[in-house]
Order: sequence, then C-alpha cells, then structure tokens
Amino acid sequence: MRRILNQVAHAAARSKGTHFQAVFRRLLPRLGYLSAIWAIAHRLCRLLWKILHEGVRYVEHGISSEPKLLIHRARYLAKQLRKFGYNVQITPTNSTSA
Repeated sequence: MRRILNQVAHAAARSKGTHFQAVFRRLLPRLGYLSAIWAIAHRLCRLLWKILHEGVRYVEHGISSEPKLLIHRARYLAKQLRKFGYNVQITPTNSTSA
C-alpha cells in the first residue's frame, strides 16, 4: 500500500492544473521533496478512505486562486520592488475585482 500511495502521489504532484499539484508546490519549499510527496500521499490516503467508507464522490475543482491571496501576493511583490528602488502603485484592472 505504501508503494502504491507513493507512486500515486508522484503522479498527482506532476499532473498539471490539479489541486494536489498546487498543494505539492506550496509544501515543497517548506518540507522538501520527499516529505511533500508523503504529505500528498497522506492526503490521498485520507481521500480514498472517505470515498470508500462514506461513499462521497470526488470532484476535481482544479487550482482556484482566491482574491485575498492575489491581493496579498501583489502587495508583497510591490513591497519587494520598492525595496529595490522602484516606484510601484497597484491599481486593479477593473473596478469589480477590488
């Protein structure tokens, strides 16, 4: 079972545009490659348990960007540019996104 989960975690981390790839990329700098793979394997194991024992259907929603996270990232990048001596002003492209 461990080997199968490991292989599935590798495949899930490499598949493009999936939730598991996003989680893997988020965990990779903090945990390192092997620990991030095992974290994905653990999440997959819990997901399989839920599917098999509770009969829940799994629907892949892909990578969804939350507006709050995008705003935080934009502010962080602007701060970094200011640190390097650039003058940066953040303006939304349309009035409904802010």
